[in-house]
Amino acid sequence: MTEMPFELVDSHCHLDFADFNDELPEVIARARAAGVARMVTICTRLKNLPRVQEIVAAHDGIFYAAGIHPMSVTEEPPVTVEDLVSLARHPKMVGIGETGLDYHYTPDSKPVQQASLRVHIQAAQETGLPLIIHARDADNDMAAILAEGMAQRPYSCVMHCFSSGEGLARAALEMGFYLSMSGIAAFPKSGALRDIFATAPLDRILLETDSPYLAPPPHRGRRNEPAYTAFTAKVGAQVFGVTEAEFAAATTANFDRLFTKAAAFGGGT
Repeated sequence: MTEMPFELVDSHCHLDFADFNDELPEVIARARAAGVARMVTICTRLKNLPRVQEIVAAHDGIFYAAGIHPMSVTEEPPVTVEDLVSLARHPKMVGIGETGLDYHYTPDSKPVQQASLRVHIQAAQETGLPLIIHARDADNDMAAILAEGMAQRPYSCVMHCFSSGEGLARAALEMGFYLSMSGIAAFPKSGALRDIFATAPLDRILLETDSPYLAPPPHRGRRNEPAYTAFTAKVGAQVFGVTEAEFAAATTANFDRLFTKAAAFGGGT
């Protein structure tokens, strides 16, 4: 991959996953060479937090978010608002989650997922950090619970790896939230999803890989990594009818507007 003349941000990846154990320094170096100056690695199980914190301490420009993934809520100890607020005091913890609802793979745990989502919403409200949402086959309940929280107390939020329907996209945007574009948006058969993104304001779009998952073409079917943010950015620029440099600048500015703690970070580890 050639070096990019502009800065990109991978707003959602999983650098602590075993897929990267054998070559994490090389993965990070390839990201830098591709123009990915900053990354947010997501801790989905709090027992893995020491490893995540070790990674962010060792690398400038890498931050983290922490929460309980909806597909793991029955396997992990329940987390409280106080737990998340306490964790958020770490200088490089910049988001709450990922949390959300997944009725595709784990429909039996709907009530527990919903309770966990509400805890994470409250933590986002208390800390001022953005909520990071995973949504799959749960559009109606997701929109309702997010709106319920917003009516109680405003908070900021990104719909991570957005691949839901037009209705949830519209509801999220109306609440002032952001939609994150992953490699799914670059898949050849994702025309309907690209059409949804095209109706959103450019100033509400983020980029991510969700690596090691969902590699965009030409790497589809193989392990994803933060460097491949550049491939999704190229497609995103086409969707919005702007140059790649303009799209990179816009999505980077959007990241800074949403992840204010990362934007204000003074450097170092």
